[in-house]
Amino acid sequence: MSALICGSVAYDTVMVFDGRFKDHILADRIHLLNVSFLVPGLRRNFGGCAGNIAYNLKLLGGDGHAMAVVGSDFGPYEAWLRANGLSLAYIDRMESEFTPQAFITTDLDSNQITAFHPGSMMFAHRNRVPEGAGIRIGVVAPENREGMIEHSEQFVAAGIPVLFDPGQGLPLFSGPDLRKFVGEATWVAANDYEANLLVDRTGWSLEEMASKVDALFVTRGGKGSTIYANGQTHEIPTARVSTLADPTGCGDAYRAGLLYGLQNQLDWPTSGRIASLMGAIKIEHHGTQNHRFSRAEFDARFRENFGRGI
Repeated sequence: MSALICGSVAYDTVMVFDGRFKDHILADRIHLLNVSFLVPGLRRNFGGCAGNIAYNLKLLGGDGHAMAVVGSDFGPYEAWLRANGLSLAYIDRMESEFTPQAFITTDLDSNQITAFHPGSMMFAHRNRVPEGAGIRIGVVAPENREGMIEHSEQFVAAGIPVLFDPGQGLPLFSGPDLRKFVGEATWVAANDYEANLLVDRTGWSLEEMASKVDALFVTRGGKGSTIYANGQTHEIPTARVSTLADPTGCGDAYRAGLLYGLQNQLDWPTSGRIASLMGAIKIEHHGTQNHRFSRAEFDARFRENFGRGI
């Protein structure tokens, strides 16, 4: 049961400033801001929601394809995907654009200054959802506005159930837009903040929203997650972690766990716990695609955390 994940494939350049922004930004001169930070620590990671979800789903043994438009500088990321056995079947390259990339500077207080260049992502609508390609689950994750709208409609037209994961794309849409997305979706996923924004913009409570789809997933960071499905509420606990290295990409890892559960027709409590453990494993590593495990290691850790097998 293959999944097609529409979203971004991007580079994340993370720089670490060995100081505090507040010591270098004068509040009474903020209108004349001109500062420079020496950043001795730098990492360039492979990221983007579609790439991250596909990577994590592959680790679990699931089948997923990222669908995205990338740029002329995609070579290193392409080599990474190939080395990890990930599909390039739905990756479209534009030589006139750069691959999307975020430049993130973090200080010692974990404050961040981020600049994001969307590049080729602004042309995500060039890709179309294929029919008759064996795709059984669709994902609409953050990309450009036109792409998210059209890909959701194309999944519906092809009779493919879709997971709507608006994430950082939420500001692009009005209440009527979001009600339409939910109406087209089979499942909806959001973190706690995004879920509150969905409630505010749609005018629906979480329970009302859940009644319109097969399942609504709300992640709450260290407080676990909640799955609303079939009139029931499943509270999913967090999995234990050895260290809190980097939360970036934990939501994508969680969504990969949900997709794996859907592909294998697992119940919601089991799928939610797989997703929870995926997030825990991710948070122990810097970057969004630098964690690895064998299936035996995952199964053992699942049993250790939840007292049962999958």
